[in-house]
Amino acid sequence: QMKVVESGGGLVQAGGSLTLSCAASRAIVDYDTMAWFRQAAGKEREEIACIYRSGTTTKYEDSVRGRFTISRDNAKNTVNLQMNSLKPEDTAVYYCAARKFGWDCGQHAMDYWGKGTLVTVSS
Repeated sequence: QMKVVESGGGLVQAGGSLTLSCAASRAIVDYDTMAWFRQAAGKEREEIACIYRSGTTTKYEDSVRGRFTISRDNAKNTVNLQMNSLKPEDTAVYYCAARKFGWDCGQHAMDYWGKGTLVTVSS
């Protein structure tokens, strides 16, 4: 059973940066899609970034494109989310997820989920 655990959340001022990390219990090279989602209080969970097995194909949600960068280290079985120029509206619980077969970033396509890490951006 694949398990993913997020870390790196915390409190940061607007304009600041934070890096989230997702540690997997199995070789992520065997998982075609790794992704980050977030859910703000009172809102639905949304996809924000995903990355294909090779690391060369990525996809970003419009509101984070240019500010967030997703990367994967298949040797270390980790997926990172570098977040720059943070805004108060980025405040949310951030989740890591994995899909074993196929390139599909939709949350309903994910096979495994972490429990999330809270990011709070103060104004």
